[in-house]
Amino acid sequence: MEKDIAMRSTTQTEPPSTQTELPTDPCSVVWSRGRAYVLEPPVWVGLDSFGRACRLAPADLQRQGWSRHR
Repeated sequence: MEKDIAMRSTTQTEPPSTQTELPTDPCSVVWSRGRAYVLEPPVWVGLDSFGRACRLAPADLQRQGWSRHR
């Protein structure tokens, strides 16, 4: 039984950020590290851990991981 559990954990799919491309519609919202980011082309805008506005290039957001759901 332990072997079955170990096999399932290694065959899980990759996180959504590696399976799909970032949305390209203006005002699209994605989540990363528990924070929302809104697309204001050509950058993603959100708040950093101190509540300050921050801007991320699409490549930066892709690198740190993202999801369409919180």
